[in-house]
Amino acid sequence: MTLDRLSSFDADPATGEVVDGELAVTDDVLVKAFALGPDAEIDPHEHGDATNVFHVLRGAVTVQRDDEEETVAAPAVVLNERGQVHGAHNHTDEVAVLTASLCPLPGQ
Repeated sequence: MTLDRLSSFDADPATGEVVDGELAVTDDVLVKAFALGPDAEIDPHEHGDATNVFHVLRGAVTVQRDDEEETVAAPAVVLNERGQVHGAHNHTDEVAVLTASLCPLPGQ
């Protein structure tokens, strides 16, 4: 048994594809892993009543937050406050991997 929940997330997305999986779900937190193939995107969205934190673990992604964009490379942490529109785009030729932590769960 391993305590590392990310170790079981094995994804090799194609160009334009996003593969995701839940790593941890409790009453008040959700952690998901995302693998973004080249030119893949997590569409901009918002969580009005939850904070979202991206942890870029491999590669580089361009993070959109409200009206700003910034390319961040692993290892990196990006805080998306409640109500901020946020998303990520992999503009590289390599797979990028990030986790997204959401707390508290929407509607909590």
